[in-house]
Amino acid sequence: MAIWYCRVCGLDYDVSPWGPQEAAPDYSTCACCGVVFGYDDQTAASATAYRNSWLEAGGKWFYPRMQPSDWQLQPQLAQIPEPYR
Repeated sequence: MAIWYCRVCGLDYDVSPWGPQEAAPDYSTCACCGVVFGYDDQTAASATAYRNSWLEAGGKWFYPRMQPSDWQLQPQLAQIPEPYR
């Protein structure tokens, strides 16, 4: 199964919220950083700006109940796709 990583925080997903060709976002929300796929992460610059704001605010989970007990920020950030770092 292919894994897709959030362009802002690197959280892994089983299915791309941007669709199979990365061109049809579903405008859902990332459970970790709260980015709205297709709105806040359209470009590398917008993804970076959102990430910086999220990290400056403490990098807390958008849906805290979904945060794994062993979650670590830095390894997750390392999963951000190269064009969006």
